Amino acid sequence: MHEYSLVQALFDRIEDVVRERHAISVRRVRVQIGQSAGVDAGLFRTAYDTFRIRTICADAPLDVREVPVRWVCPDGHGPIPAGTPLTCPACGRPCRLDAGDEIVLEQLELEVP
Repeated sequence: MHEYSLVQALFDRIEDVVRERHAISVRRVRVQIGQSAGVDAGLFRTAYDTFRIRTICADAPLDVREVPVRWVCPDGHGPIPAGTPLTCPACGRPCRLDAGDEIVLEQLELEVP
């Protein structure tokens, strides 16, 4: 379960931001997880809740926003409908993954002095 190592990396990044901003606590954490990122959002939440107790995030709930997969034409002919071949119907070029494979620390709510 690599979700635990991803959560550890998340805590490391949060600690960096806390030091940079001289924050005294974290109030909320918001993360984006793409549907094809290879991360189980439920396991990610469980790992966060398990380990946050020993961190500055002890009182900070985790909000996870799941990002749907989106494929687009690389020549700008627009999005490719789900369930269709991954080629552009207008030009025939292979599509490009535009969203849905990311893991992003989207927002932190911090308490600063």
